Amino acid sequence: MSESYDYIVVGGGTSGLVVGTRLTEDPDVRVLVIEAGADKRKDPSLETPGLVAGAYADDRFIWPFRSTAQTELNGRHLRQDTGKVLGGSSLTNFMMAMFPSRTNLDTWGKMGNKGWTFDDLAPYFQKFSTSHPPSKAIRETLGGLAYYQEDLTGSGPVQLSFDDQYSVMNEKWFKTFAELGLEMKTDPRTGRAIGAFQNSSTIESGKNTRSSSVTAYYTEEVAKRPNFKVLTETTVQKITTETRDGLVIATGVEVKDKDGKVTTLKANKEVILAAGTIRTPQLLELSGIGDRDLLESLGIDVLIDNPNVGEHMQDHLMTSQQFPVKKGYPSADGLRDPEKFKSAFEQYASTKQGPLSGMGTSVAYVPLADRNGVMTQADRKALFDKYLASAPTLSPVQKREYKLIRELLESEMEPAIQYLCFPGSLTVTPHPDTLTDMFTSHAPYDCIGILSLFNHPFSRGNVHISSKDVSVPPTWNPNYCTHPLDLEIMARTVGFVEKIVNTAPYKDMIDPELKRLPDATGDDLEVAKEIVRGRSVSCFHIAGTCRMLPRELGGVVDEHLIVHGTSNIRIIDASMIPLEPLGNIQTTVYAVAERAADFIKQSRKAGRTTLPIR
Repeated sequence: MSESYDYIVVGGGTSGLVVGTRLTEDPDVRVLVIEAGADKRKDPSLETPGLVAGAYADDRFIWPFRSTAQTELNGRHLRQDTGKVLGGSSLTNFMMAMFPSRTNLDTWGKMGNKGWTFDDLAPYFQKFSTSHPPSKAIRETLGGLAYYQEDLTGSGPVQLSFDDQYSVMNEKWFKTFAELGLEMKTDPRTGRAIGAFQNSSTIESGKNTRSSSVTAYYTEEVAKRPNFKVLTETTVQKITTETRDGLVIATGVEVKDKDGKVTTLKANKEVILAAGTIRTPQLLELSGIGDRDLLESLGIDVLIDNPNVGEHMQDHLMTSQQFPVKKGYPSADGLRDPEKFKSAFEQYASTKQGPLSGMGTSVAYVPLADRNGVMTQADRKALFDKYLASAPTLSPVQKREYKLIRELLESEMEPAIQYLCFPGSLTVTPHPDTLTDMFTSHAPYDCIGILSLFNHPFSRGNVHISSKDVSVPPTWNPNYCTHPLDLEIMARTVGFVEKIVNTAPYKDMIDPELKRLPDATGDDLEVAKEIVRGRSVSCFHIAGTCRMLPRELGGVVDEHLIVHGTSNIRIIDASMIPLEPLGNIQTTVYAVAERAADFIKQSRKAGRTTLPIR
């Protein structure tokens, strides 16, 4: 192992392998990617789409973070499992490829990030992926998918496809939303979408295996590049630095391998952080960049006093409701039968087909809605006025941010909520040991589920170190629903689920003689709030703990993704996100990483660290 590289990338996950691969396209650039986990890309538990839930019970694959007690969620401790493997969460997530809206990304620019709009990022959504169109059979099952644009193919290494596990459940989902006036008219990839649609998945078309950053970017051919080194099972303990003329300059990183050996590796150009929304702020704080009071209390020398490090965390809180299905309707719960599961596993092992070859979920993007349907403009305004009109304790920065979020959510063309049609049980118990526990049905009959995600929450959480030891997990406090408007909106989404399940043809699948879980309806707003408090979990979309904004507006990195106060520490993972994208965030992380690679290439070509975007 050489001790000197041009670029050292900390984290070999969704974003880290993108940047490492793109930079080493230039044979004169030497790159090291350091990953704490192992290379598990061929493990059936991760490669097989239908086995995804089981991986979350295995600490070989995930970092099992646990939140502090969430006051507004009945004091519950929630899970936050992130990938601890080469490929990171792209090798452990639920493979849903969702895309942000135009207004969503344009708001990044309005917040103070020059050169960051939907149009700026759009080419990178095409660059990271290749989309495979739905087959004729899938189109027929799902009602045609007339909105799908085949010209939005893309040319990137990550493969997006439609699996063949859709059923009458998915068909009725589309027909029900059409009955509700929410039939999809536009392809969500264009940045404008309202209604029910079929998302693609990061699954290899024809092969029915997971497509991740490690399988797509770090191929056998790329791994042979003499200028590209990947270290696994190696932990970065801190960034080594020096200070010149008041500016912090990264010189390398201090690492510990799996045998406990500590080594300092040199970075001649940049240290690039891709460790994720929890680990990246942890590493900055361990390296002396963060809130002065916290760092000094732990005996860490302060290099840059920036209290925004680890703050402003956002997430999609997800409420789960499940409903018993009548006999004859399909449900993934049938795989609880050991013989059926064995048969499905053997079928997949021999043919890559069958129930384990896909996920079978469908989704919908919906504006603010409640038990009566999509809320009127007057009702939306009244709701926001009630909670936001007078907020004397807010700082000017918070007031500005709330105003921008309100503008998004008040629009009839911006999806406030993502609804997910799930083909089986997802039972939320008060304190589940693992996510896998939630996929273990608690009913003696088959169910299907509807999950509701709030796209743009007002609540903000944080993550901070509690020790100088990198092996001690940071303290994660998401502060879910601490802004009361979040709880109110989530409760209203529960009410809208009542409208879904009481509208034919979805209603036709539900068995009214059997108990739903929870055994309560969301017609009453206070009952619905209790459902949210007891039945919500993280959707693993945490972002924003090192967000991109001017420092005076609460930022940690600038529009080039360089950490404020440094010349060459760059952040390229979801922690840089200034405002949570709607839907699942992996596509946005891929696009940001591709753009970051271009920034770095341009900087190198110009002979300097930062380069004007325009």
